[in-house]
Amino acid sequence: MCWMCDHPRATRSEYLNHMLDLVAQYGWAVQAVGRDGLHPPWAYTVGLTEAGLPELVVSGMPVRRAQDLLNDVASHVVHSGVALMPGQQVPLVGGPTIEIVELSESTARLVTAVDIYGLGIRALQLVHADDRGNWPWQAGYRGRQLVLGKRASPPATAA
Repeated sequence: MCWMCDHPRATRSEYLNHMLDLVAQYGWAVQAVGRDGLHPPWAYTVGLTEAGLPELVVSGMPVRRAQDLLNDVASHVVHSGVALMPGQQVPLVGGPTIEIVELSESTARLVTAVDIYGLGIRALQLVHADDRGNWPWQAGYRGRQLVLGKRASPPATAA
């Protein structure tokens, strides 16, 4: 059950304070948005902005799996200091390969993060390949995932 469902009389301000408590305790929190008739489920981090990092977003993945993916990637980025770069493809251990896509409009999708940190936040989407390795922009992709930005050229690698 969601926090707001468990606290039906809570205000938006109380919810934002709850999220800030999670950020203070863990370094970030994950906000999930269930699927509706038109859009697949999606989830995003709240709190990476405090560490000077872009928030992370994933779409078209069941909430629990999205939460695990976001927590794993956020933990890696925070603790390793390795920045994610738009266009970068990362094969995840035991998971899908992801491609990093910068959101073209962060403020439209990350309502809780915007409510806390303001309109200047940045966000990167973890676009995931399907179980056959196809991407949402390829024919034969199996899944329902919104890509929320434009693909970038892969980052240059050191020679």
